[in-house]
Amino acid sequence: MRFKGSHIISMTSFSRDMIDHILETAEKMEPIALGKQRSDLLSGKILAVLFFEPSTRTRMSFETAMYRLGGNVLSLGSVDASSIAKGETLADTIRVVDSYADAIVLRHPREGAAHLASEFSTIPILNAGDGAGHHPTQTLLDLYTIRRESHLEGLKIALAGDLKYGRTVHSLCYALSLYGAHITMISPKELRMPGEIINDLEKRGAKVTEADSIEEAINEVDVLYMTRIQKERFPDPAEYQKVANRLKITNDVLKNVRPELRIMHPLPRVNEIHPEVDETVHARYFKQAFYGVPVRMALMALVLGAME
Repeated sequence: MRFKGSHIISMTSFSRDMIDHILETAEKMEPIALGKQRSDLLSGKILAVLFFEPSTRTRMSFETAMYRLGGNVLSLGSVDASSIAKGETLADTIRVVDSYADAIVLRHPREGAAHLASEFSTIPILNAGDGAGHHPTQTLLDLYTIRRESHLEGLKIALAGDLKYGRTVHSLCYALSLYGAHITMISPKELRMPGEIINDLEKRGAKVTEADSIEEAINEVDVLYMTRIQKERFPDPAEYQKVANRLKITNDVLKNVRPELRIMHPLPRVNEIHPEVDETVHARYFKQAFYGVPVRMALMALVLGAME
């Protein structure tokens, strides 16, 4: 498994062995991510950060990961203050930045943008989310969280919220299918998982069921993965209002669940998880956000050839 020089675009290109290798490498990175050890593994390397959409965790964890490994970060900054505001194409931006850095992390509102960028780049492109398409580094940190806080083999997981537009759950489903997961889908009918994805998952060995409510599934799963209803993905605000606030977790919902249940969320949350849940034994979403640092450290070390 040689990752050096590879683009990280979609989870569909990963084998289980490749994922396991990344997760094992991330575990070795944890002491460095926590600041308990120092590393110059990527000294002299530059990561270009091109974000065409807002981000907190993904952007900052990539930057933290690079700094923790002794590298440097080159940021596009505000799109409005760049040549993109003058009409420069994504292809031309990538061609230019290609000569300034050793790898590019890209977030873009258009599905397929990361794949397009990879066609014009001679350095690794790491997809940090492309529209409603894929978010592979989020998936890898989700898998790492499940591995560290629960178990991957034979996992029973419920995905709740926006399953139609949610690139996070799309990528996660494909990866979980490699581990024979039993996946329960919970969403308003307007936001159900696309049928073609469900068909693909079943062909890949996943067991897929659907439920109408969180309460119906919560006692049957090891992990409940919540997502927010993404207002920015709705072309019609009225359609968003119809489905907003449909799914919520409170302590009342958790009253009789097993102690082993783990609740995850890619964040940001709006009101789908009440703050009172943060103090329960089930909450893992803030730890999940931290796990993005060692996972992204592992990815960059591998694609830049500092580790094998």
